[in-house]
Amino acid sequence: MSLFHKPGPPQWIVAGLGNPGRQYEISRHNAGFLCLDALAAECRCKTDKLKFHALIGLTELGGQRCVLMKPNTYMNRSGEAIAACANFYRIPPECVLVIFDDIALRPGTVRIRRGGSAGGHNGIKSVIRCLGSQEFPRIKLGVGQAPQPDGGLIDWVLGDMPKEELLALRRAADDACGAAALILAGKMEEAMGKYSH
Repeated sequence: MSLFHKPGPPQWIVAGLGNPGRQYEISRHNAGFLCLDALAAECRCKTDKLKFHALIGLTELGGQRCVLMKPNTYMNRSGEAIAACANFYRIPPECVLVIFDDIALRPGTVRIRRGGSAGGHNGIKSVIRCLGSQEFPRIKLGVGQAPQPDGGLIDWVLGDMPKEELLALRRAADDACGAAALILAGKMEEAMGKYSH
């Protein structure tokens, strides 16, 4: 039985960025994974098939067939998995939605962008390099800045979030799920107006 109401290959990729391994599960850098898990649960889709160096699941979102993806390549090589999937299904960059953490935004904040530079994020740098384009939509989840910006950034993003930050991120992930559905439905403006805060 098909996983889709309509036959045919997926038209979109929705990728949450993070690092594999239990030690990183509730780290700030895994905000994208956390959101992808929430989205998969909402879609009643398991992301347990290993393909394209990623854990993937196939579902429908916003009326579009899509691949939900958690790259298994570590953050700074995320683009390899995303590009492998995009090339296989011939999905253009503008139909690749990437969800990831942003230290420039306070915890619980959601920002939606149509495209643009990596802004210093190693995962996004990899996606841009591997797709050969920066014109792909993205959802940023705020995780806050390190208390000492001039040092300890790696420890900060790889460190576990305290309970209150994790709760704020889970609320933001719920908003990001709603935004993702609108983006795939072709309602980017509505998504930005409703969920960017």
